[in-house]
Formats: sequence, structure tokens, C-alpha cells
Amino acid sequence: MGRKLFLSDLDGTLLTEQKTISKRTMDALRAYAEAGNVFAICTGRDINSARKVYYDLKLNLKGSFIVAFNGGQILDVEKEKTIYRIGIEKSVVRQVLDMSKAYGVHAHTYNDRFILTESYDECVEFYRRVIKTPVIVADDITPYMDVPPCKIIAIELHDHEKQERLKKDVEKLYEGTLSMFYSNPYYLEFVPASSGKGSALTRLSEILGIDKNDTYAAGDAENDLSMIQAAGCGIAMVNGEETVKAAADIVTEKDNDHDGLADILMNIISK
Repeated sequence: MGRKLFLSDLDGTLLTEQKTISKRTMDALRAYAEAGNVFAICTGRDINSARKVYYDLKLNLKGSFIVAFNGGQILDVEKEKTIYRIGIEKSVVRQVLDMSKAYGVHAHTYNDRFILTESYDECVEFYRRVIKTPVIVADDITPYMDVPPCKIIAIELHDHEKQERLKKDVEKLYEGTLSMFYSNPYYLEFVPASSGKGSALTRLSEILGIDKNDTYAAGDAENDLSMIQAAGCGIAMVNGEETVKAAADIVTEKDNDHDGLADILMNIISK
């Protein structure tokens, strides 16, 4: 039997609502990895935040990876080495930030260490309830883009229609250059068109020489769709969005607060 590759989203999937991993799910993860398989967290979080979650939760699984920025960066954890990265051209980032400001929608981007924003407001406060990455606030964040950013996020807490208008106009301007989707009802994310969680799954499986039929991906939200569709077996959480469940090969019997992934992982080991 060949090695398996399992990519899991964090929030609403691997993590409970308290942002922890239960003992049963952790035991299943360790058994999966000890059987010689490969695990990766695959998240929309920036690499700084994703790495912190990985180590805080003691996910020290042999041969594991972190996929951050919705597929924009892949980190080999053991080697502490980025094996893949793709960003958005700085001029495009500048244009999307300016368009967001014109629509009255907060938007920010990242480098590998900081959130970069030109407005520290309630949206940033809301975002940082979970994402603890430090912030640089400046009138012009362009000089802090030391590498092309992997992602832009536009946040609107009160008027979803403003986000929808922004999304449509950015689509008209950058169709084929940017992909965009909602990772939750408040967060509209922009990534390179060749990025995305599905592309990351395909790329990582090719790097590792793992057959596509031996790949698994689990998630709950719109930004997980591409990897669920790209995997040999796509897994949707029962607490996930209806579109995600409709696209999956398997829907878990239990939700993220009740070890929804544990049985799935143990079944993979037995194959």
C-alpha cells in the first residue's frame, strides 16, 4: 500500500469551536502519521498564524506540512523550509486595496511576518480575535511588501452588498489573474488564480510522489471546495456549508466538536 496524503482545513474542521483538537482526534492523527502517511494543515491563515497554531497544538507529526494563504505557500515543517510560494503582483495588490477603500470595505494583506493594513479598525479587531499575527499600520503599506503577497482579504461586518459589488468589479478587472471566494460570511479573499487549496493538494502530491487516488481533503467552507474536488477522496464536515457537502465524496457523521475526522482517519489507515 502506498503512502496517503491528508489535507485538513483548521476552523470548523480539525479544530473545535474552542480552537483545540480533542484527544481522540489527536490520537487518530498520530496513528495516521505513524503508519507512514503524510498530513498537512491547509488553511487560509497567513503562514505566521498557521505555524503558531501548528506548534501551539503540538502537531509535531513526522513528515508533516503547513499549507497557508489558501494554497499560496507550502512549508515543510521538519526542514522549516518553504517548498512552494506564489504571490500577487504588488501593483494588483495596490489596485485591490484602493478599490476596497473606495467601496468602504476594509482590506489588508500580508508579508511573511505581519498583517499589513492602512486602517486599523473594527474589522482588524474582529479578525485578530483568532489571528494573532502582529500588525503593521501605515498610510502606505506598499514598502512593507518585501515579497509579493500571497493573499488579500476584504472584511465587511455589516453590509454584505458592498463586498459583493467589490467582488464583481475585481472579477471584471482581474479575471484570470485572481481567484476570489468567501472563507466565511464576512471574509472575501483574493489569491492568485493559479493558487487555491486544490492546486496546493495537487502540487504537494506531485512533490511527494503520492498518487492522486491516495489523497484526501477535509473542509467545511467555500474556500475548501477546490481541494475537496481535487482530492482522490473529498470529505465535508456535517457542520459545513451545503455546497461543500454536495461536492464531497464523504460527509462526516459527526461535527468538528465531536471528533468528526477521527473515524475518517482510522478508516484511511485500514485501507
